[in-house]
Amino acid sequence: MFTIKKIERKIPEKTIQKKRVAAYARVSSGKEEMLHSLSAQISYYSSFIQSHSNWEYVGVYADEGITGTNSNRPEFQRLLTDARKGKIDLIITKSVSRFMRNTVELLEIVRELKSLNVDVYFEKENIHTMSGDGELMLTILASFAQEESRSVSENCKWRIRKNFSEGKLNGGQILGYDLIGDKLEINQNEAKIVQRIFQDFLAGMGKEKIAQRLNEEGIKTKRGNKWSPNSIAGILRNEKYTGQLKLQKTYVSDNLTKKKKKNRGQLPTYIVSENHPKIIDKETFDKVQKELEKRAKRYQPKQKPSKYPLTGLIQCGLCGKNYRRKINNIGTKYQRVIWICSTYNSKGKKECPAKQVPEDILLEENLKDIEKIIVKGDNTLLFIYKNGERRLKDVSKSS
Repeated sequence: MFTIKKIERKIPEKTIQKKRVAAYARVSSGKEEMLHSLSAQISYYSSFIQSHSNWEYVGVYADEGITGTNSNRPEFQRLLTDARKGKIDLIITKSVSRFMRNTVELLEIVRELKSLNVDVYFEKENIHTMSGDGELMLTILASFAQEESRSVSENCKWRIRKNFSEGKLNGGQILGYDLIGDKLEINQNEAKIVQRIFQDFLAGMGKEKIAQRLNEEGIKTKRGNKWSPNSIAGILRNEKYTGQLKLQKTYVSDNLTKKKKKNRGQLPTYIVSENHPKIIDKETFDKVQKELEKRAKRYQPKQKPSKYPLTGLIQCGLCGKNYRRKINNIGTKYQRVIWICSTYNSKGKKECPAKQVPEDILLEENLKDIEKIIVKGDNTLLFIYKNGERRLKDVSKSS
């Protein structure tokens, strides 16, 4: 007689997939109180994320002393790169303005992250970008954040320009002087270093050699850093050592990009004579300027003009490197000129999965009006024009 034995089916245990969570923090100033705030944010987010048992802590990405009006921030870019590599499910940040003040770029980034199933949660506004009304709320609040940034920037410009018109120095640290209130007073110990730099240069010593000797002697810059040829040049070209102030030598034309431009007559400049005690006499200063010009001509390398108008114009939106020109399938009927990310070209797709762009598409544009072309991760090109205008172009069908 046969018997039947029932073997119960095994129900597999459900594996709970932990949500991989990262945080983004930013302060716009490198001042001590701001850095303390950044440290507090990092500590808070580390503890907050790790207190959730169903979350996996990825890390806190933090930028210091960088404005939120554009996305060109090292830690912010690293965050986006990790999100694109599938390492993050949720990004937590304090507020819309901490993440991005530029409405257009904010929405582009949020949409890209959304397509990667990465949610962004803004604590202050209580917005999840993956929710139904998330983008609508975000658009409204980001517009307010951008307008606030513009308003603050205009107020700062007004205050700075008012100070310029009154002959007042706007902050800054100058070796050889201490700023007491709004007046520069000579710091005797530092003044000796300045005088030595001028004397050594006129004696025939180069900027690199001067920097090397100061570093060997343990002498630091005003900010406590090591000397470099550039910092020596900054001392030698600074007219303030003659007791004169030249104000508004540069200006910021666009509060979103924060890019400084040389003032070539676009705005008034202010020259204040005998504003403060001099460390270097005018005759010595003028001799140094002539010698700087003379040496610059002697050692100036002969620069060949770039063969290609797009060189230096195209930037990868994933890793931040420039694009370079390349010809595929040389000598065949399939020969094609493309522009490719430098990182992708040298290290491969694993390091940067950026797309290549056919040259003919780029040459359709009026290049003389364009300041930068950013190749986004979603097959779009962001054209940034010299007048501040921005435009997106879809190239998915062309690449």
